[in-house]
Amino acid sequence: MAEITTPYEPGTPCWVDLMAPDQQAALDFYTGLFGWSGEIGPAEVGGYTVCTLKDRPVAGVMAAQAMDDQPAPPTVWTTYFASTDAQATSEAISRNGGTVLLPVMDVMDLGKMLVAADPTGAVFGVWQAREFPGAGIVNEPGTVVWNELNTSDREAASTFYAEALGIETTAMEGDAKGYYGLTVNGRTVGGLQPLREGVPAGTPSHWLVYFSVENTDRTVAKLSAEGGTVLKPPFDMVAGRMALVQDPQGAPFAVIAPQPMSS
Repeated sequence: MAEITTPYEPGTPCWVDLMAPDQQAALDFYTGLFGWSGEIGPAEVGGYTVCTLKDRPVAGVMAAQAMDDQPAPPTVWTTYFASTDAQATSEAISRNGGTVLLPVMDVMDLGKMLVAADPTGAVFGVWQAREFPGAGIVNEPGTVVWNELNTSDREAASTFYAEALGIETTAMEGDAKGYYGLTVNGRTVGGLQPLREGVPAGTPSHWLVYFSVENTDRTVAKLSAEGGTVLKPPFDMVAGRMALVQDPQGAPFAVIAPQPMSS
């Protein structure tokens, strides 16, 4: 089990969560798809649900709420990056052309968070851990295995994440040529690619969350039966067999059965 027992290094994806119009429907869907456990949380945390697998936190689900007569936020998965000082990170985001959408706020004694957009419009979160470090399991079926930035401006995005979050961009070689790795102190923590030709017109820059599964085709069939949408059917690629899908409320994500590591 890929259990996390030490704090996440700053700049590393450490958590994902979903805002959905119907929180209970989202919980029913994802617990059925990935085997998670989770119930709507208490009022003091706004009903926020920390979903678990094998008694370890893996992802959050919350009800989407419009603020100050604004339209409801989009139904999306958000990637959060670890920070040891959320306020300093917020200032670095603003200083380097990003936009802070939700200022730094305390989440009880669990930690501090903020939500921001990079200069190309991709939305992400920042998490400064106190009692809650983030995901307790990664890189195994039913958990997050990859976080990927799809951007309209690779150079602007690369510069921003390096300056604001300490994440470097490195070109990938071989079969992954044209794809970029995101690294923190030399360790790959995610990927980056330009928005591909053929994506729907108006698709904004965005972070895409990949969940590991044992069998991509079987997972996609189950998703379809439960009201999800297949955006790109299962296909084989260098890292494994993946598919791009949408949950019944419209949140896109990817599933992948990773290629076994060679010995």
